Amino acid sequence: MSDYNYDKFSSSEYALSDFSAPAPGDKAPDFVLQNVDGTRQNLLDFEGEFLILEIGSITCPLFQSRRKSMASLAEKLPENQFSILYVREAHPGDTRPQHKSDADKHKNALALKEQDGEGRTILVDEFGGAAHAAYGHFPNAVFIINRNGCVLFRSDWNNPSATGRALAKLSHGKSATGMGMFLPPKPPIAIKTLRDAGPGAVKDFLKSLPVLIWKNLLLRNFRVLTGKNPKILPGAQC
Repeated sequence: MSDYNYDKFSSSEYALSDFSAPAPGDKAPDFVLQNVDGTRQNLLDFEGEFLILEIGSITCPLFQSRRKSMASLAEKLPENQFSILYVREAHPGDTRPQHKSDADKHKNALALKEQDGEGRTILVDEFGGAAHAAYGHFPNAVFIINRNGCVLFRSDWNNPSATGRALAKLSHGKSATGMGMFLPPKPPIAIKTLRDAGPGAVKDFLKSLPVLIWKNLLLRNFRVLTGKNPKILPGAQC
C-alpha cells in the first residue's frame, strides 16, 4: 500500500477482503474534526437518537450514487443525525487531484456542499486520514452509532436500502438487520463523477474494474449471504 493520499487509484490501496473497522457492539472511535463551516467538533457529539455516519469523497462514484437515497432517508428520519466523514479522494484525476494539504481536502469537502448540494453535516478528516483508518479505511462504508458511542450497525459498502432497514429496526427497539448486498454505482453517476475528477480517473478505475467486480460483487456478496448478523440492541453499552 502506498502513501495514504495516493495520486492514482488502484484496487491494491484497499484490503477488500479485510474490513478492519469497529464491529457492532464495539466502541466507536471519537475524533475532533473540522466542519466545512470552519468550526471544530467531536465526531460523536451529535443531536438525535442515532448517528448515521457515511464515509465519502466527491470523486467516489459509489458515494455519489448513494447521496440521493441517503438524503431521502435523512428527510424521513429527522430525529437522527446524518453525517459524512470526508476522506481522501477515491478516484483522483487532473481536475480534482489527491490532497496535498488540509486546505485541499477542505476545499473539496466544501465543493461537495456548495457545488453538489450535499445537505448533511460534513466533517473533514485530517490530512493523514486518522479517522478514516479507525473506521476501516474503505471509501464508502457506513455506521450507525447510538448515544452511548456504541456501533450498532456497520457495512463496508453503503447500501442505502439495507441501512434504512437497519435504522428502522433499531428505531423500534430491535437489533439491526444485516448490511446488505454490494451494489455497483449507477453508470451515469459513475461516469459523471470520474469525468469531473479529470483525466486519469477513468483510466485508473477501468484498470482495476475486474478486481473490483471479483472481490466486491462476487466474493464479498457471497460472504454476506453466508454470514451471521450480530444481535446488538439499540441501547447497548460498550
